Amino acid sequence: MTQDRQTDTISESSSERDSLMHLLGGRASAVDASVPPVAFGLGWLLAGKSIAIGGLVAVTVGALIGLWRLYRGARPLAVLVSLLGVMLGAVIALRTGYAADFFLVRLVTNAASALAWMVSIAVRWPLLGVIVGTLLGQRTRWRRDPVLLRAYARASWVWVGQYAVRLVVFIPLWAANAVVALSIAQVALTWPLVAACVAVSWWVLRAVLPDDHPGMRRPRVE
Repeated sequence: MTQDRQTDTISESSSERDSLMHLLGGRASAVDASVPPVAFGLGWLLAGKSIAIGGLVAVTVGALIGLWRLYRGARPLAVLVSLLGVMLGAVIALRTGYAADFFLVRLVTNAASALAWMVSIAVRWPLLGVIVGTLLGQRTRWRRDPVLLRAYARASWVWVGQYAVRLVVFIPLWAANAVVALSIAQVALTWPLVAACVAVSWWVLRAVLPDDHPGMRRPRVE
């Protein structure tokens, strides 16, 4: 009986971890974030360091990925935002004549994201809880569970760390105009880093929640 209960607990925990990965974007978002920058870096390098060719290749690849995601049932707004980010990066690089500026949008969004997550924790509206609670249809019920609120706040710091890691790596490479290195770093710090972030934040959630807590899908509201 005890062994069966432990097995059920492990199975439920794994299901919650997988659900967290699915809710927070999964592999599709990683493809959106990493493939166009790699295409830019390759196009720029193979075309004799032409920013125009690199930007054209990146936008074309981004559009193809967008069409593929729409075919797979992705939300049009999410696809459009991803494509606009690629186009904006290409336009900025063309205007400044500095190839690394293609990645400037990503630097700004990572800095803004880190700040937003820290502010959300400070005001007791941790973004991890806001995102997961909204996607699970809980509205604000998760905030009426003090233990779950505390767990989301602590786990949200893991996401702050994710953005900080990217900035620590990206900023020196951007300053050095290291386009190829930035393209490689974009891949290394997208899906692998997101997967690690989800795993660690899930572990933090489980560590903070007591054994008798029903989990993130069932807030304990008094």
